[in-house]
Amino acid sequence: MPSFDIANKIDHQTLDNAINTAKKEVATRYDLKDSKTEITLDKKNLHINVLTANDLSLKTVIKIILERMVKQGLDPKALDFGKQEYASGNQVRKDLAIKEGIDKEVARKLMKDLKDSGLKVQASLMDDQVRVTAKKIDDLQAAIALVRGKDYGIPLQFVNMKRD
Repeated sequence: MPSFDIANKIDHQTLDNAINTAKKEVATRYDLKDSKTEITLDKKNLHINVLTANDLSLKTVIKIILERMVKQGLDPKALDFGKQEYASGNQVRKDLAIKEGIDKEVARKLMKDLKDSGLKVQASLMDDQVRVTAKKIDDLQAAIALVRGKDYGIPLQFVNMKRD
């Protein structure tokens, strides 16, 4: 039976390239010259840490990171903006978590939307992705179009298309 998986994955090397490009841009920007801005990517825990002088430069740095992600082909919905903290002295710190995988709440909503659509597809949760199966490939393509038309708050990829 034909099937595909709906997943939320981010390319770690592309993310690393986007962060490195953002670091270079921050170092060369005149308005961020004396802000002592640091951007670090924790590849193991999937966190981006931004440390800078004030709120205005923090907003600018986050905007730069988002622009670089878009230029590298990464969806900015993959970032979870944590709360802003005040670090030592007069510096501001913000942690940006990177979301990977589909959590149970989003998966339930996704499966409910597919079930309510009237398409002849079956959706099941497998670890952190949703497997969609159908008897016809046309039904799978309609399911992909349906899911692309809705916003679930995370970037979704359609992988492992299998034709039997």
